[in-house]
Amino acid sequence: MSSIKTLRTDVAIVGGGIVGSSAALALRQMGIGVALLERDLCGSRSSGVNFGGVRRQGRPLSQLPLAQRAHRIWGRLPSLIGTDGEYLRSGHFKIARSESDMASLERYRSQSLDFDLGLELISDARLRERCPWLGARAVGGSLCVEDGQANPRLVSPAFALAAQRAGAQVFERHAVDEVAHDGAMFMLRSGNALEVHAPVLLNCAGAWSGPIATRFDESVPLRSGNPVMVVTEPIPHFMDWSLGVEGGGIYGRQVARGNLVLGGGAGIAVDADRARAASDAIATLAAQAIELLPALRHAHFIRTWSGTEGYLPDREPVLGPSRTTPGLFHGFGFSGAGFQIGPAAGEVLAELVRDGRSSTPIQAFSIERFFAEEPTTPTPP
Repeated sequence: MSSIKTLRTDVAIVGGGIVGSSAALALRQMGIGVALLERDLCGSRSSGVNFGGVRRQGRPLSQLPLAQRAHRIWGRLPSLIGTDGEYLRSGHFKIARSESDMASLERYRSQSLDFDLGLELISDARLRERCPWLGARAVGGSLCVEDGQANPRLVSPAFALAAQRAGAQVFERHAVDEVAHDGAMFMLRSGNALEVHAPVLLNCAGAWSGPIATRFDESVPLRSGNPVMVVTEPIPHFMDWSLGVEGGGIYGRQVARGNLVLGGGAGIAVDADRARAASDAIATLAAQAIELLPALRHAHFIRTWSGTEGYLPDREPVLGPSRTTPGLFHGFGFSGAGFQIGPAAGEVLAELVRDGRSSTPIQAFSIERFFAEEPTTPTPP
């Protein structure tokens, strides 16, 4: 019987999605030792099963500094991780289906002017001229020409591989069974295979981050969600932009081969680790897709899938230091929108480790917001 492997390093990371892996890469570029433990394969969970939209448009204003930082990282992807990941700045078009939707998009453009997203509102005759492929339900929309799309199945694992090439110790299929802290060092145990000791711990375990936070008296209302995705057979290319809908709902993009990747609705959790697309959600998605994109009327779906993502009630992530335990930093709860900002979140975590602060504003993402003291009512005299 082999004895458990024990190692010591500067930083231990739980979770090999795009946030944990990009943090590992950034730390190694700073010369900091890293061990990353992933329960499955790096990039195989929410970072690998998402739609592949790489958008800034439509994010809360609080996320735009992080999204702008990420936008610069995405622009140098090949030199950073060794692949372009099929990343294209194809444009992202958020569709309006009513005049109130258009008013909402106009407000967002005004509110986000300081971030220089370059949003262009398109409606009426100009919409039909530029988007003859859109169904009649669309009355207009907002175009962010430098937003785009990528293949998450290529990008997310590539961050982990790049971190490994840079010297990070990456342990796939190493679920963390035990986390302890003796006041100076964290200890992570994975079965009888591995024990890691480090003075710093990054909690980047996505939908499975809750138990680690709870272990350090930081229970937050993290819940799991299961998005539904489908891919059509290849059809003649008609659309360059990645699409979303104002107010939420269907989203879609067409890849070079002609397939459309579509998402929307909720799947079914099979167990804590697996999910599948629900037939009623697929039917609803098909109807919405045909309404907005009539070219899909006779297209076949060739694959459907779901996954597990971590959601917080305010749809903002937890990103920053623990409120209870020095050396612990959280990066989770990206609520289905972590793919684009993930690389920037990883860099922020690395900065926090090295410098104790982030050069990007992250106050809105503090875990403290879930522990704000209730206002006290003055006792009457």
